[in-house]
This record gives sequence, structure tokens and C-alpha cells, in this order.
Amino acid sequence: MCGIAGFADFKKISTEQDVQNMAACLQHRGPDGGGSFFAEANDVAVGLGHRRLSIIDLSESANQPMHYNGLHVIFNGEIYNYNEIRDRLISLGHEFKTHSDTEVILHAWQEWGEKCLDQWRGMFAIALYDEKKEELIFIRDRAGVKPFYYYHHDGIFLFSSELKSITAHKAFKKELNVAAVASFLQYGYVSHPYCIYQYTAKLQPGSLLRLNLRTEEKTTKQYWNVYDYYNKPKLKIDLPEALLETEKILSEAFQLRMVADVPVGVFLSGGYDSSCVTALLQKNSTERIKTFTIGMTDEAINEAPFAKKVAEHLGTDHTEYYCTAQEALQIIPELPHFYDEPFADSSAIPTILVSRLARKNVTVALSADAGDEIFAGYNRYDYLMRYGKRLHSIPKPIRKMAAAAMHTIPSENIPYLRNKYNFHSRYNKIRNLLNNPSPSEMLKNLSEVFNQKEIQSLFAKPVQELSTEHVSLELKQTFYEPLLYMMAVDYKTYLVDDILQKVDRATMSVSLEGREPFLDQQIIEWAAQLPTAFKYHEGQKKFILKQIVHKHIPKEIMERPKMGFGIPIEAWLKNELRELVKENLNDANLKKHNLFDVDAVQNLLREFFSGRTEHHVKVWYLLMFQMWYNRWMN
Repeated sequence: MCGIAGFADFKKISTEQDVQNMAACLQHRGPDGGGSFFAEANDVAVGLGHRRLSIIDLSESANQPMHYNGLHVIFNGEIYNYNEIRDRLISLGHEFKTHSDTEVILHAWQEWGEKCLDQWRGMFAIALYDEKKEELIFIRDRAGVKPFYYYHHDGIFLFSSELKSITAHKAFKKELNVAAVASFLQYGYVSHPYCIYQYTAKLQPGSLLRLNLRTEEKTTKQYWNVYDYYNKPKLKIDLPEALLETEKILSEAFQLRMVADVPVGVFLSGGYDSSCVTALLQKNSTERIKTFTIGMTDEAINEAPFAKKVAEHLGTDHTEYYCTAQEALQIIPELPHFYDEPFADSSAIPTILVSRLARKNVTVALSADAGDEIFAGYNRYDYLMRYGKRLHSIPKPIRKMAAAAMHTIPSENIPYLRNKYNFHSRYNKIRNLLNNPSPSEMLKNLSEVFNQKEIQSLFAKPVQELSTEHVSLELKQTFYEPLLYMMAVDYKTYLVDDILQKVDRATMSVSLEGREPFLDQQIIEWAAQLPTAFKYHEGQKKFILKQIVHKHIPKEIMERPKMGFGIPIEAWLKNELRELVKENLNDANLKKHNLFDVDAVQNLLREFFSGRTEHHVKVWYLLMFQMWYNRWMN
């Protein structure tokens, strides 16, 4: 795990010092060393900068940038099966000077070109300079575990693992992308490929971008797409056979992520996903796996006792730490620095805390994200399966009449219910679904915080809605199922822009490498073709994954309501964070950018502090944006 940064400067105003300055902003991602490369060729200056967190081959010979036969590379991530590829290259006559996966990337690209990507199993963001072909090649892993931002404007192409590094370059023009602000308020993150700044973008997962250094032309190619596997016939397989093969695929993928020359541990929440990772790793290990859990003093969201039971049953070397509310609150002012694009997932706070705990003992930690997206674990999938058909069964004219009636009667005018928690939000969502009960509309209703009508009312001027993969037509009608549609969209949106960004920044804030074992491509390529009933079975989510876990951990330890990895934001906003809200969302601060209708924001705050506690997520989103703005735009 490292940090990468660099540029192609067609004006030739940049120097090696500029690339070193960019890389210096990423020292938290790579405290073990740094390096840079600078070259001027014809009409362009190329700079590559690197910060290293040593995981594989700890010697200085594995430092980056690394060079081979006119190729120069910087790389953030891991190629887990690099030894197997290395052996293949040796059989073809290649000789190696190190035992690093970085050197394997160079030789593999030299031997096979972009076809080498078919062999790679890992997480990666790569910048490769081919001086002979006069091009820069940028590659992001299939699921988007590793971040990659780039800026292209007025003869300058900048790229990095984090935005703070790009904004450090003297040629960067800092302008706000207002449509991206709206996207953030809609979902709590800026959806890729967009970015909070103008002229700036995220390289899409599973994609390769080439920059021609003669013409400045960019071309992007998608080399992997999850829909290619959802758009295949379902496997004709019975459940016992599926259980055996699924466990085999999971075990092999999980074990592959234990490859390291430094200590490795696992984040254990006690839920099915992290328990699955821990159980299968401990089963195949002669040593006790190191597991880490953060406990919360609020029993409603405290998963530590469940994690402890799992750890005791499996016999792991378990560490738990109960953090106080004060410790968690102290992280909030730091969030805009770590997440240098507006980001509102409050579970970033416990993720940072558990990362700090783990870093005291290990340099690599396995997380268990993506189990929900792959095996149908979210509650919204339940809503779809339980209520989707019922809504569709109502004749369209009756649905339209009911929606029209609800439109003429505001939720505020309904006695008794108007005082119920979250009634107003649910009322509007039901009205929308009566108008359009499609899976895409249901997913949008369940995912967004500010809907489009609310966004237009909130902003001082009309704002464009970005076209994103939240609405997709890639799942072919032949293979279309509402549940599969939702799962594929989540894999391409929420997983990439929320979950993976959250874990990357949290772990990297303390120089900890986070690995995602469920995101081995062989798992999703297999699971996408399993019969849907193996994933969602008679109202039970993650059916096949639960059957596998129950083989290793008693059912009575595992079965409990899904809690998530959260903190009591609503209570904090009303109490401990009240002054922070007032300070950041006062008229003077809001007028710094004049994006919002100040009266609309103040009315929202008044309603929240007067008892409309369902507004707490909206207040949190606005607070996170304003804190980001104050940190990065002033």
C-alpha cells in the first residue's frame, strides 16, 4: 500500500520539485520511503512520485519508481498472485532483481501488454510511463479498491491517490463542481467518474486510461465489468455442490490476501462477513489469527460482545477496545483532511478508530466489505423482495390516483402521524414509489438523502443532476431480475464510492494497508452466476454465506439483527455537536460560497432542533460539506 502522484506537463513549467511536493502530501500513505522520476521529452515534462509502505520485499531495491527497458512505474496496491506470474515470466526468459510485485508488473507489461491484466488478482492503481511509445498508462483495479484521481486542463495532466496531492501542484485551478456538490448531498459521496472540482475525475474501476504524450489525447478502455457475469445464464447446480465450491473459492481468495512480509490481522465485527473471513482463515492457519474490534458505549450499536464470542469460539488472538464518545468526537474535525472530497458516511469514525487499534500490532488488516453486495445482505433487498411485487400488483390507475392524492395532501397536514419519527420522509418515498415502483426507483428512494426536489429547493440556483451508474441499463433483459439489478448497481456505486473510499482513507490515515478479500474477482464472477435463491432464500438474506459460516460457528452465536458499523450521530448533533453545527452552518459561512438558499438551510436546522430528528442525516451531510469547504476552498 502506497501513495502515487505525478504529471504530464505539456507547458513544461513543472519541475522534479513539483512532483516531490505532490508525493510529500501522501506521506501518511507511505511512511517507509519515497522516490521520484522526472524527464523532459520533446514537448512534455513527465513526473512520477511515490510514497512507500513496505509490505512485500522490504529491501530498498524494491523502492519506486521502478524502471525496466524504457518502462517506468509507480504502483499503489498489491498483486497477490505475483509469485505465480513471476514464475511464468522466468520460464519465458525474464530475470528479476527483486522479490517485489512491482517488478512483476513491469515485466508482465513488457511481455504481454494490457493482456497481462487478465492474470492479475489484486488491488491496484498504477501509473506506467512508456518512453518508447511516448504514452502514460493508468490502470485501476476491477472493483475500485484503490483510488485514482486525475486533473486535465490547460495543458496540464495531474494524477494522484488523493486530491490533496493534486491540489498541491501550482498549476491546479481550484473551481467547485456544483453538480458534484448536489451529488454529494444526494448520496453522501461524489459519484464516480465525477469529482468535487472542475476538470477533475476519478478513473472508473476496471478501466485503463492512456494519455498520448505527443497529442495530449486521452482514451479510456474498460477491461472488466461485473455486468459481464450477471449477463450469463445461471449455473445448473444444486445447493450442496454450490456450498462446497463457494467455500473453496472464498478460502482460496482469503488465503491469498495473507501474503505479506509484515504482520497481518482482521477487522472482526461479529457479523457474518467478517466472521466468514476469520473462520476460513483460522481454519487453515496453525497460528492464531489476530483480530480487532472497536466497542461503543452505546449498547444499541455495540458489536464488541458478539465479536468477542466469535473470536473465543474460533480461538483468535483478539484485541478489543471500548472507545469513549469523546475519542470518537475528536475525529470529526479531522475528517475533511482525511477525506479530501466531501464524504458523509459517519461509520468512517469507528473505521478510523479500529484502524488505529490494529496499527499498533499489524501493518496489514483484512476488512470484510462487499459481502452484502455479492450475497444480498442489505435491508433494501428485503424491501424490494417483500414490497416490490405488492406495489406492482396494484393497478396502475389506482397507484397514480393514490400518488396524486398524497401530492395534494402534504405530510405536515396529517394529524398524529406527522409527529411520528421519519414519517415525512417515508410518506414522500411511498408517494414516489406509487408513481414508479421499478427496482431502479426503489433503490434510488432507499439510497438518497436529499431527493431531486429537495436539492432544487436547497440550492440558490437550479443545479444539474449528474448521470451516474445509479441508473443502469447494462443488465440485459434476458437475465434481468430486480434483486440482481439492485446488487449490481450497488457493486458499481455504493461499494466503490462509499465503502471502499471509507476504508482506504481510514486505514491509510495511520499507514495501515487495508485488504478486501471478498473483492477477489473470482468470488463475484462465481456468485453472480449462482441461482438467486441461493443468495436470497425465503426471506433470508445471504443464505449461502450463512450456511458456510454455520459450519464453523454455531448458529446461536451468529443469529442477531444486523447492526452496521455506526455511531449515534442524531444524539451528538443535538448535544455535543450542536455548537459545531451552528458555527459551520451559520449565515456567514454559507455565504462564502452562496450555493444554498440560506433560509432553506436555517429552516432545516430549526426543524431539527425543534424535534424533527429525522432531519439528522441531512444536517450531518450539510455539516460535512461545509467543514470540507472551510478546509479546502478557503
